[in-house]
Amino acid sequence: MKRKTFSLRHIVCAAVCAMGFTLSAMAQVNPKPFVVPELTSWTGAEGQFVPSGRVVYTGGKDAEAAARLFANDYAALTGKSLTVTKGKAAKGDFAIVLKKDKSLGKEGYSLNIADVTTITAANTQALIWGTRTALQLTDQADKTTRALPKGSTKDIPQYALRGFMIDCGRKFIPMNYLRNLVKMMSYYKMNTLQVHLNDNGFRQFFGNDWAKTQAAFRLESDTYPGLAAKDGHYTKSEFIELQKLAETYGVEIIPEIDAPAHTLAFTHYRPELGSEKYGMDHLDIFKPETYEFLDGLYKEYLEGKEPVFRGKRVHIGTDEFSNATKELVEQFRHFANHYINYVEKYGKQAVLWGSLTHANGDTPVKSENVLMSCWYNGFAQPKDMKEQGYQLISIPDGYVYIVPAAGYYYDYLNCQWLYDSWTPANIGGVQFEEQDPSIEGGMFAVWNDHAGNGISVKDIHDRVFPALQTLAVKCWSGKKTSLPYGEFDTRRKTLVEAPGVNEAGRLEAPVQVAEVKPGQTLDVEEVGYDYTVSFTIDAKAEAKGTVLFASENATFYLSDPRTGRLGFARDGYLNTFNYSLPADQTVKVTIQGNNKMTRLLINDKVKEELGPQTIYALREQDHTNYQYGVEGAWQPEMYNPQVRMYYQRTLVFPLRKAGDFKSRVTNLSVKNGID
Repeated sequence: MKRKTFSLRHIVCAAVCAMGFTLSAMAQVNPKPFVVPELTSWTGAEGQFVPSGRVVYTGGKDAEAAARLFANDYAALTGKSLTVTKGKAAKGDFAIVLKKDKSLGKEGYSLNIADVTTITAANTQALIWGTRTALQLTDQADKTTRALPKGSTKDIPQYALRGFMIDCGRKFIPMNYLRNLVKMMSYYKMNTLQVHLNDNGFRQFFGNDWAKTQAAFRLESDTYPGLAAKDGHYTKSEFIELQKLAETYGVEIIPEIDAPAHTLAFTHYRPELGSEKYGMDHLDIFKPETYEFLDGLYKEYLEGKEPVFRGKRVHIGTDEFSNATKELVEQFRHFANHYINYVEKYGKQAVLWGSLTHANGDTPVKSENVLMSCWYNGFAQPKDMKEQGYQLISIPDGYVYIVPAAGYYYDYLNCQWLYDSWTPANIGGVQFEEQDPSIEGGMFAVWNDHAGNGISVKDIHDRVFPALQTLAVKCWSGKKTSLPYGEFDTRRKTLVEAPGVNEAGRLEAPVQVAEVKPGQTLDVEEVGYDYTVSFTIDAKAEAKGTVLFASENATFYLSDPRTGRLGFARDGYLNTFNYSLPADQTVKVTIQGNNKMTRLLINDKVKEELGPQTIYALREQDHTNYQYGVEGAWQPEMYNPQVRMYYQRTLVFPLRKAGDFKSRVTNLSVKNGID
């Protein structure tokens, strides 16, 4: 009998086959890559895709628009250009394909990373989301090859609306930041930015005098000249351009005019429209003049072929109005219904704050095709609103409201809890089924309640960005997440804010300058939290207002404009250290900053730290007179500990442009971290 002989290879192969595998299956496939939001599916493959330098599109102008946006952002991210062309893709190309696929829904896309990286979707917005994934993978790739892991996904959002609301009424938010915010939101597939255009501070911080209380409407108006706030507003043309930019990036801008409460800016302009009974931050909704005024304002922004409010939705407010009487409630409901119908007349979908449990009454308020922002269940019980026919936006105050440095709600959102425990199906503890058709999606918000508290736009951004990344996951991926929060939190910090955007002032490498010349321009705009900036200065007598460095956002003074001391200004606030440079002496100056304080060190010793400063409001009833009738007697002023503000003195340190100084500045060192 002839005997068979077996090599080691035969034995191994037989063993592997017996286990139900093949040798090729033993090769390693790529695990699910990290992106924000997390991919809702992934099938790994072997190997890597190495870009050729081309983007090829199929599907006309819409596909071309997505391809060119991708190429522009790829260049901003990597410094490498991609050629955009129409035609057939070859090995190493990115292919952008506009093609109908019902399985992807409205915003889903497929991404197949093979010899060609192909992004397929049914519309431009969904194609953009696919390119954002490709860009994030590129950001994490080897900087030489920019190779991507092969594999494929059908990535489909779990909620249609994924958004953020920013309060520009109580604090002016510059247009440059809003434009960058659009890019950041798009980069993380957040598709809705609500711009809260009017609001006012709390009168207890302004001597309980409505006339002195901060109030602002932030959009230019020709119908009512002088209505737009003098301390900052947007022209109609630049607001239109913001919306056009957002459309390019797949983001919808929802403008909000909040009325009939939060309207002190309107009653400052027209005092006769204010409610004497319920406060001047309430419009008198029984007066015909109130409706004439608001109708005129809306008409200005809604009429014409090219309206100022370009998008499909307009938010009409209706937040926190009094429900003191039955008559008032019924009139409020009439008001809400009036403006739902008014904006619909111009082809817009109305959005309003949930208030109809608070204002429960008999007057009908239209619900069909109306979106309701459900923020507090005491004002609008979510399940009741669903039964009434409203589509719901989940924006529960106890979970997703940021009020910077106020001491209530959140200074920074509890991102770990949100990541682990929340989706838009949870509205203030009322739990719906995931993807309940009545829930359009979820949002978070920044409310700048404490007008004048020193918070800067950079401080707001420091709070917004981690929340934006977290809410992006919870609104797109929902419960389809696999990473533990700790890993997500570590890895999300490695991603850029968006291609070409660096609002946080991240340094790629320390900055060292042997000598800073007056008027010199540095390659770095600014350095953000946490940082250490130090320099040696041979000090000369400097005129008040002498600048060391300035950026678009801040100025650091060698001699501040008021006192001649070291100091800094940003967002209209001037803060000074209790220190003046000694003329004709040499000292080492170090500035350290984080999200709570700005610290001055002289010759490596702490001189002063400017941290949060508590400011108490004074009220007439808090005054105490112990020496009645004694002329000229000293009278103590009693603070009200319940009415206080935490004034912030933070600084993202400016670096772009050196000032015109006489002193000699050497050994400039800028680095991340505080020793």
